[in-house]
Amino acid sequence: MIGGLSLFLYGMSVMGNGLSKMAGGKLEIILEKLTTKRIFAVLLGAGVTAVIQSSSATTVMVVGFVNSGIMKLSQAVGIIMGANIGTTITSWMLSLTGIEGSTIWLKLLKPSSFSPVLAAIGIIFMMTSKDESKKKDAGGILLGFAILMFGMEAMSEAVSGLADDPSFSKMMTAFSNPILGMIVGAVLTAIIQSSSASVGILQALCATGAVHYSVALPIIMGQNIGTCVTSIISAIGANKNARRAAMIHLYFNLIGTIVFMIMFYFINAFVNFAFLSESANAAGIALIHSLFNIGAVICWYPFSDGLVKLAEITISGDDKKEKVEEDTISIDERFIERPAFAMEVCRTKSREMAELAQKAIKLATETLLDYDSDTIEEVIRLEALVDQYEDMLGAYLVKLSSKNISVEDSLSMSVILHSISDFERISDHALNLAQSSKKINKKELSFSKSARREIVAICNAVDDICSLAVSGFCNDNSEKASHVEPLEEVIDTLTKTIKKNHINRLKKGKCGIEKGFILEDILTDLERVSDHCSNIALELITIHNNDYNTHGYFKNFSDKERDSFYNEYEELLTSCFLMKTGMR
Repeated sequence: MIGGLSLFLYGMSVMGNGLSKMAGGKLEIILEKLTTKRIFAVLLGAGVTAVIQSSSATTVMVVGFVNSGIMKLSQAVGIIMGANIGTTITSWMLSLTGIEGSTIWLKLLKPSSFSPVLAAIGIIFMMTSKDESKKKDAGGILLGFAILMFGMEAMSEAVSGLADDPSFSKMMTAFSNPILGMIVGAVLTAIIQSSSASVGILQALCATGAVHYSVALPIIMGQNIGTCVTSIISAIGANKNARRAAMIHLYFNLIGTIVFMIMFYFINAFVNFAFLSESANAAGIALIHSLFNIGAVICWYPFSDGLVKLAEITISGDDKKEKVEEDTISIDERFIERPAFAMEVCRTKSREMAELAQKAIKLATETLLDYDSDTIEEVIRLEALVDQYEDMLGAYLVKLSSKNISVEDSLSMSVILHSISDFERISDHALNLAQSSKKINKKELSFSKSARREIVAICNAVDDICSLAVSGFCNDNSEKASHVEPLEEVIDTLTKTIKKNHINRLKKGKCGIEKGFILEDILTDLERVSDHCSNIALELITIHNNDYNTHGYFKNFSDKERDSFYNEYEELLTSCFLMKTGMR
């Protein structure tokens, strides 16, 4: 029994991990974005839970979404309801072990017939595929399912001998007491933290023939309450709304169970349901589990807002203070336990950071020749925000790196870790440019027409290179990133040309020393912004080419690539900048 249970739980874990890695965090992203209508939230909750095979995991994700401010309680309630429906799929899969019959088709449907085949295919996939590939994940799913079914068969066979044991029959009869049965179901599920697993154990016990529906019914009801423990534990230390999401899960199952039990046994007192005295089977357990959860969703769906209100009354507090805390840039620690989704969240956050850094540079270059105090303040705000993103992403990715992630996610992590420091430095240079603008305005300085044309030219070039680098990074587009380096060379040339022209103006007395110092600072900041854009682009290109050597990028150019590079450089330098601005 213990050996079968161990295989069963391990198989469920392997299959669940394989399904999660195969999905690659995409399901959770859909869950996060497509929950504006409650009925969609219910359907999505059911679908995602059916795929990842764990209502507890879905509910913990919801707690994390609410804690991060990504999702509102009104959206969360629909997903929680749907998760309760989705979790019933596992019990139907496990009910296949109870199929009996002598026909060839019924024999093929029994897990003992097809599980060895799935196990063989799964192990072949895992041994012949590359590390962390989709094929290996598929192998893990098949192998996990086969192990789960073997464990289920082992448990059923182990307990079948208890059918004639009077003490076991007496113990099972005691559980027909509704309250005691509910307590046993709740405690068992709370211990193993999986209603699917506890239902599977109950289905295995049905092989004894000593488990009647009068015993199974209250235990199943208790299992629905026990599964709430996982979300409640995950909500410890979270904000008030996250704790309210966990309470919605508890209230939905607790109230639904109590109301159902009272109504059922009240009606039974008059009708006396005959099926309660019959021996339960695996399919009957799955049917009761499904009918209760689907019925509970149908009954409580119109009262969803009432569940939210009840949770808010239970977990009261200052929502305004909570809102201030939610505005802090962060990624919920709960997501680390689902690495594929955590990486999707990190990608989203890193894209936000990149766009903020780009916006800071654009505003800073605009204010150089058209001073605006509000724009300066916005640049200062953006720079502080980008700093927060870097600190948060760096710390989170270091923690995530210890988890078992796919090769694709590992490469993505490398690009993000290398790039966030460059985006942070870009925002620092935007702040420096804003400070230069303040100096120009405070000292009432003005540049000559030729100097202004030159500043406009190099600012346009820097805006373009930032746009290319950020677009390439956000869209994981190495082709777009390949156009960054020629533009970076153009900006280097522009910087040298402008400095040379400035010296000539100094010699002719057309420009003062003080303006020269400020211009030098501006050029230094702009040129370094282009360097950081180059770093980001090269990181993206070398990762995609499996090169990992940014220093050797140009050395590995073929003659054709080198010619293409310099042709693009000459075209940009001549057509886009020098001729348009009148620079000589």
